[in-house]
Amino acid sequence: MEQIPQHFEFAGFRCRVGKRGSDLPTAKQVMVLAGLASGMTQKEIARHRGISPATVKSTAEALYYRLHATRAADAIVKGMRRGWIAPLVIALLVADLNHSTARVRQPMRTRQQMTSTSRVARRDLGSLFA
Repeated sequence: MEQIPQHFEFAGFRCRVGKRGSDLPTAKQVMVLAGLASGMTQKEIARHRGISPATVKSTAEALYYRLHATRAADAIVKGMRRGWIAPLVIALLVADLNHSTARVRQPMRTRQQMTSTSRVARRDLGSLFA
């Protein structure tokens, strides 16, 4: 009898979990992978989960081996490609696409406008070339 994979959210990622020996990672492995994907260090993941940093390190190394990855960034990409983790924002957007129309976002101003007085003030700072 095939079991349905479980889903849960951790560190801003929606994670798929299976039993040990299946194609999906265990809960411990996927929590480490999601933590790394969210930008947490191994020590921060350990502190957040209440386990030792050595446990997180050995779990991360097992993930690297399982995914044929050489570092965390490679493991994150391969985990996303396999569907083990997905950013929660994307998962919610994909789920919401069927229910609503796309919103149009207004462009934001990224540069600050300079007034002539601020240009003069910059010149008064003592530059030799102003």
